[in-house]
Amino acid sequence: MRAPYSPRLPNSSLSQCLATAFVPFTAAGQFRLLTGFPFQRPPRVAYLGSYNDNTAMILLISIAAFSLHAADWPEWRGAGRQGVWNETGIVRAFAPAGLTVKWSAPIHPGYSGPSVAQGRVFVMDHEKGPATSVTERILCLDEATGHTLWTHSWPADYRGLDYHNGPRITPTVDQDRVYALGAKGMLFCLRTRDGKPLWSSDFVRDFDAQIPGWGASNAPIVHGNLVIAIVGGKGDAKVVAFDKFTGKPIWRALSSQQSEQGYSQPVIVHNPSPQLIVWHAGAIDALHPATGKHLWSHPFRIRMNTPIATPAWSAPHLLVSAFFDGGRMLQLGPAQPALLWRSEDGNEVKSDKLHTLMSQPLIEGDYVYGICSFGQLRCLRRSTGERVWESQVPTVERTRNVSAWLIRHRDRTVIFNDRGELIFAHLRPSGYDEISRTTVIAPTSPAGGRREKKAVVWSHPAFANRHMIVRNDERILRVSLQESDYPAPQQP
Repeated sequence: MRAPYSPRLPNSSLSQCLATAFVPFTAAGQFRLLTGFPFQRPPRVAYLGSYNDNTAMILLISIAAFSLHAADWPEWRGAGRQGVWNETGIVRAFAPAGLTVKWSAPIHPGYSGPSVAQGRVFVMDHEKGPATSVTERILCLDEATGHTLWTHSWPADYRGLDYHNGPRITPTVDQDRVYALGAKGMLFCLRTRDGKPLWSSDFVRDFDAQIPGWGASNAPIVHGNLVIAIVGGKGDAKVVAFDKFTGKPIWRALSSQQSEQGYSQPVIVHNPSPQLIVWHAGAIDALHPATGKHLWSHPFRIRMNTPIATPAWSAPHLLVSAFFDGGRMLQLGPAQPALLWRSEDGNEVKSDKLHTLMSQPLIEGDYVYGICSFGQLRCLRRSTGERVWESQVPTVERTRNVSAWLIRHRDRTVIFNDRGELIFAHLRPSGYDEISRTTVIAPTSPAGGRREKKAVVWSHPAFANRHMIVRNDERILRVSLQESDYPAPQQP
């Protein structure tokens, strides 16, 4: 097959530029070649020596071919935090015998989901001590074998927290560093190679932060040379940007006096310039991620201080949805966003439009798909919020707090429900069309209510390099979704 046309560079300049073409890295741990394509991990090229242009071009194309078909999962909901998984070579349906477990490793309880980067898996858990004392830790596992490469632990006191079940966040990986945040506000920057602590910040000590009742749950996000955290500190320190290399605070923004920080993940959207979206218990705020400059605010008071689900973005539309207060669809513009629709006169029982607990909705063209307060998968019109259909089939149970994660995968949707079931389905305006379903892992976390299986799986899985990595309170598994691992023909 002929390589795509590329302008020829004089002498060995292509060979030379190949050695430096992988910088700068993006905030999500990606990097870009001169062609502009995003890739997930750098090749291990120590020396290019006297490679000629043809050799360098072959290497460049080989790296590109691999990277376009396999990808890491470096942060919450994957690169960009919008739950998009684009790998090819994935099974179309599940075999009757289920999926192949490549490895299984012991783990202690926690809500933290795994992140995957550079051949390593990062996840957090905790060990219980006397009374409310615990030891929180981050684990680094070999992606191929599940062997523990290193751990880093620190003490914490869960006094005052609901759901004493461990750290909440998915670790954020950026190049050779990983950022981990404990449920009581301890932030660590660690070297991915060996777990060496590079710097840390105690939000309570350093910013006089008030930890919310369900624990610090907002995963730090990287932008350029900054790592940005939802701190909840006194003064204008609800949001703090740190130098990602040294931990030095660079800017602070938003007051914590009028509202708690909530539990929703910060996201960076482009409209067309970057905006850091912070959804807290009093409003949706946009900041310039490089400077902390306040760009706009949309007031939205949330009952019980529970903004939890990650804002969904499909330019220029931004959707937030809360369990008690329902959803709001904004259309971003050059200044203050326009409110397209909002939930009216509803509550979590008689829900209007979409009342999401944890699961980030998906915006697909003129339609929205999301999990409502009693586990109903709903389809709404994006432009009006009108309900098109709903189905209980993906989550099975119609009861309070039932949830599932929705992930886009090319022409279909991946659903992982809190019963530990993995589902492939088509979500269309015409209805819910299930392709295949299989049980992956047993639910073990406290359910917090009446549930058929007496427990739930609330941790978000990772989808990386044609595998799913998922955990409960006892084990973490790597399960193959690679089509070539299942010789029997897969039905579409």
